[in-house]
Amino acid sequence: QVQLVESGGGLVQAGGSLRLSCAASGRTFSSAIMGWFRQAPGKEREFVAGISWRGANTYYADSVKGRFTISRDNAKNTVYLQMDNLKPEDTAVYVCAAGAPGRLGYSGSYYSTHENYAYWGQGTQVTVSS
Repeated sequence: QVQLVESGGGLVQAGGSLRLSCAASGRTFSSAIMGWFRQAPGKEREFVAGISWRGANTYYADSVKGRFTISRDNAKNTVYLQMDNLKPEDTAVYVCAAGAPGRLGYSGSYYSTHENYAYWGQGTQVTVSS
């Protein structure tokens, strides 16, 4: 089992920055793809960013490209989401997800598909005021 705990959410003005963290339990973190998703009120959950096992490959939703950066530190079992130039439409609950250990992903479509993630955190609220 892998447990994921997000932190770093909060209230920020438009144009500001936040850095989300997701701490994972378990020894299999380094062999799992990781992703960030978000869900705004009344909307479906959507993919934000994904990262491969060692961080060599990253994938982003078009809406966040150039503003958000995903990274990971396998020694700390932690994945990060640096969010810059935040917009009111970024307001949502941000959820961290981990793939099943040992499963690789080779495309953006793989990382953006919910079914390719086996473990999910509880989420952290991000609110961007205009």
